[in-house]
Amino acid sequence: MIAKDALTLLKMGNNCFITGPAGSGKTYLLNEYIKWLKAKNIKVAITASTGIAATHLQGLTIHSWSGLGVKDSLSAYDLESLLEKKYLWQHFDQTSVLIIDEISMLSAEQLDAVDMICRAFKKNDVPFGGMQIVLSGDFFQLPPIFKYENKAFAYGARAWRLADIKICALEDQYRQTDDSLYELLQAIRNQNILASHKDKLNDRLQASIDEVTPVRLFTHNVDVDEANNKELSRLTGSLYEYESIYKGNKRLAETIERGSLVMPVLRLKLKARVMFIKNNFDQGIANGTLGQVVGFTSRRLPIVALANGQEIEVDRATWAIEDEGKVKAELSQIPLRLAWATTVHKSQGMTLEAAEIDLSKAFVPGMGYVALSRVKSFSGLRLLGFNEASLLVNDEAVTFDKLAQKVGLNLTKALGLTSKERQKTIIDRFVTTCAVNLPPKKKLAHEETLLLVEKGLTLADMAQKRNVKPGTILTHLEKLKEEDSLPNINHLKPALNRLKIVDQAFKKVGTAKLSPVKKILPTSFSFDEIRLARLFFD
Repeated sequence: MIAKDALTLLKMGNNCFITGPAGSGKTYLLNEYIKWLKAKNIKVAITASTGIAATHLQGLTIHSWSGLGVKDSLSAYDLESLLEKKYLWQHFDQTSVLIIDEISMLSAEQLDAVDMICRAFKKNDVPFGGMQIVLSGDFFQLPPIFKYENKAFAYGARAWRLADIKICALEDQYRQTDDSLYELLQAIRNQNILASHKDKLNDRLQASIDEVTPVRLFTHNVDVDEANNKELSRLTGSLYEYESIYKGNKRLAETIERGSLVMPVLRLKLKARVMFIKNNFDQGIANGTLGQVVGFTSRRLPIVALANGQEIEVDRATWAIEDEGKVKAELSQIPLRLAWATTVHKSQGMTLEAAEIDLSKAFVPGMGYVALSRVKSFSGLRLLGFNEASLLVNDEAVTFDKLAQKVGLNLTKALGLTSKERQKTIIDRFVTTCAVNLPPKKKLAHEETLLLVEKGLTLADMAQKRNVKPGTILTHLEKLKEEDSLPNINHLKPALNRLKIVDQAFKKVGTAKLSPVKKILPTSFSFDEIRLARLFFD
């Protein structure tokens, strides 16, 4: 199923399970749906089974949001105790959609417990209290070590069956650029591994990787810490330390830290091998992008060189937990960690340009699949060894995946037989049923500027009307572009010859930052003119 069809099914109010191979765009699809829900004033609870996944969506863990905590099941007394908690009532009040990401790490017993809690708080004895339930994940992923031994996967829950959950198996592939690697991963998922696939792996034993130093993937944290600290200690030069900064509810902020890849104290030196741990698509960075520290700014910020030669000044990033549209806790830290090594478990969700893996030590079904699916191509893989066990996956996951493929195909066909008019009618009814009547929202500063832009006013005229500096108007325009809301501004375009000079300067420095460009341009170019010109570049 393509993501567009899955998004339509979600907008129609269906209970859905979004699944697909590693790199198929599950999290991206969820973010698109969340954006749509918020635009329609539909209150959505954004949760995940792990702290790392929750921070990707800026939500809470399902254990925290529902009040389930560390329990697997609830007694009548437990449920009564939860019903006495005011903050939990606020979680459920007017909530129409419940999202749970990384559902593979939630057991059937726990999902049934969440269903029980939802019914009680919504005072509605239908699955999940009548809320739309959206689950996402891949049962080929690794569960927490030893956590759900002898426990059923979430799809075995009674609530899953009663909720009539539609399985949307995404087909798109956004990670692997190597068809032969993608074919191997699909063969592992289907447990249809041929001699030719093993030959491909044998070709990567002790293989050299020329352009990028690979990340070493270990099975245990102690090995990772030892390897990273050992490599850092070998480097000479000053040690730079960066401490996490907390805002809001510190207890919640600390849960972000514990459940994510953020380092409480990040220690760096010149030439340190690092990995970005947060997406920044404007800079061409994904969670897992590798680089090396090549310097530090006057503000003590690290400068990281990527494999393509691009140098990036890395400022603090923010991880947040939102609830009811408000930020409850926030954690800021340099979005890097030492990257000579990491664990296979923590590599889930990452895209690595290169990895060195010893699959002869794989001890859990699916570990080989997860490790191999981190890289984009065979050229970025060096194997130290592999065994037959490393190519195994959970038998139940294979069976369920085949069902998911079949069901997804049938769903696509059924959707294709539903007219666009009928789809729109169902979507409109869902929105009408779920939308929360909110007070009129005050226009933000950049939205006020948008009205003036659409009238064709000049930069100076807009600044005068708003009683601000032209630089402030440029900030508003940049915000509109970031939100993909910037209208036609050709009436503001600088002279073509000067626009071309600025364009060439940006291409020369290879960054979207202003200061490096200003340094190489003639003094007649002001920061405001450079910022204005930048609005016309992709």
